Amino acid sequence: MLGLPWVPNQAEGNQVADRIEAERRVRAARTVPESVTGANLVRQIVASGTLHVRSHVDIDNELGLKNLREILKVREHLADLVTIQIVAFPQSGILRSPGTADLLAAAMAEGADLLGGLDPVGIDGDLDGHLDPLFAIAERRGTGIDIHLHDGGEGGLAQIEAIAQRTRAAGLQGKVAISHAFALGSVPTLLAARTADLLAETGVAIMSHGPGGATIPPLKLLREHGVRVFGGSDNIRDAWSPFGNGDMLERAMMIGYRANFRHDEELALAFDMVTKSAADVLGIEGYGIAVDGPADFVVVEAGSLAEAVAARPRRKLVIKAGRIVAKDGVLVP
Repeated sequence: MLGLPWVPNQAEGNQVADRIEAERRVRAARTVPESVTGANLVRQIVASGTLHVRSHVDIDNELGLKNLREILKVREHLADLVTIQIVAFPQSGILRSPGTADLLAAAMAEGADLLGGLDPVGIDGDLDGHLDPLFAIAERRGTGIDIHLHDGGEGGLAQIEAIAQRTRAAGLQGKVAISHAFALGSVPTLLAARTADLLAETGVAIMSHGPGGATIPPLKLLREHGVRVFGGSDNIRDAWSPFGNGDMLERAMMIGYRANFRHDEELALAFDMVTKSAADVLGIEGYGIAVDGPADFVVVEAGSLAEAVAARPRRKLVIKAGRIVAKDGVLVP
């Protein structure tokens, strides 16, 4: 809803299902297409230095492929500013939204890059019923999966392990990510470490956004066990939350704050999560500053990397393919 008049949060409770239903009401009432607000967002995040995006686009039996087609327009029209990976995301569940499995397959045929999933047990109440169609489509097409998993405790941990085991069985190692994975931070360390070994073995990555109201996964423990851990920005001015702006340097600070990172090497880990590690999970080739590289980089005024994360200075320059696309936090016309 970026760029639209302020819309108060309408969720009547704090559960995931409450927010899903509130979002469906907001979506039904909107008149401005996603291509407009999506373009607003791209321009805002590029000004803050974000040049690569993985975007989850809602697919359900109410929307069909409407939003997918709008974001495909954004990807095409603003390709000179940003690369966009599109996740066909069953925001309302798969079993709770009959017909969504077929829509996900159709979305992949129309240009989506990855398949999404959402709380197989917490939302759909059926682990296998939710995962079966996702992995069947992914295995058939050789595509990646990015699942949002909010469920906590040992029940959530069991879902994480099931996803990892299915990843191995389908030959999708390195192509699957679990976003949030709150369960890893809500179980005893020994259980989290055991699951971390399975995640590392199967190449399943973990995304954390530095959640404000939920347990954060044990980021350092996961890294020590060889898990690919990266950072993302959950909810940017949407029906779930009024917060979020797509500024990944600010997100690194928030991740560090929630993880109680205080030393320079810890702040460097938070920075890596939103830069190199994120690019690795997205499969961005030639990422980083190197001779004959793509000349994509961001300039900030800071005495060290740790200071940049802690202070989040304004981006003096954002360079895309050797061209200045933003200066002092403002997109260049």
